[in-house]
Amino acid sequence: MTTFTLSIFLLLIFLFRSTNAAVFTILNNCPYTVWVGAVPGGGQQLNSGQTWALSVPSSTVGRIWPRTNCNFDGSGRGKCQTGDCNGLLRCQNYGTPPNTLAEYALNQYNNLDFFDMSLADGFNVPMEFKPSSSGGCTRGILCKSDINGQCPNELRAPGGCNNPCAVFKTNEYCCVSGGNCSPTDFSRFFKTRCPDAYSYPKDDQTSTFTCPGGTNYSVVLCP
Repeated sequence: MTTFTLSIFLLLIFLFRSTNAAVFTILNNCPYTVWVGAVPGGGQQLNSGQTWALSVPSSTVGRIWPRTNCNFDGSGRGKCQTGDCNGLLRCQNYGTPPNTLAEYALNQYNNLDFFDMSLADGFNVPMEFKPSSSGGCTRGILCKSDINGQCPNELRAPGGCNNPCAVFKTNEYCCVSGGNCSPTDFSRFFKTRCPDAYSYPKDDQTSTFTCPGGTNYSVVLCP
């Protein structure tokens, strides 16, 4: 392969990847500061009204979540009341429950994006997760109920509402040891308030959505 041919080949790969990358525009519409966590992507402080445009490569599997009541020093180390990721501003791993999750898997089977909102790690901030680019894909996920205010006593946590798996750590709620795992009264609490979001780990049929690969997305906090 000549140098010229190799250059063209690499350019085509770059263009293909660029075309199929997705941009997640995260808007903090809350009247308070939120420290967004993202894997991949790290994290960003968003004051009320601020946005963060996060570009994610093709074929990536990841998640975005809000963190609240955080305090970081100049080196980006500190702690958050909800969604904390090992005390780092720029997350390298997932957050600690409770936190509302926007999850995605880009360019998967049949070149489709799969995306969902999950309350399997509990809830801390209302959220909307939806496609933002054209292409006929408009179905989004909205969860804006007052889950924190209505949270069952057993699941209450500072700044949020825990999922029962984080509290009781049993297979009934965590679905970790195979076999059937069914809805519970606690999962139904979340499902009745946010019917399009995951309420427990096996809640797939009503909670997973698809768009063509290359779609861009919007994550709105406090929609």
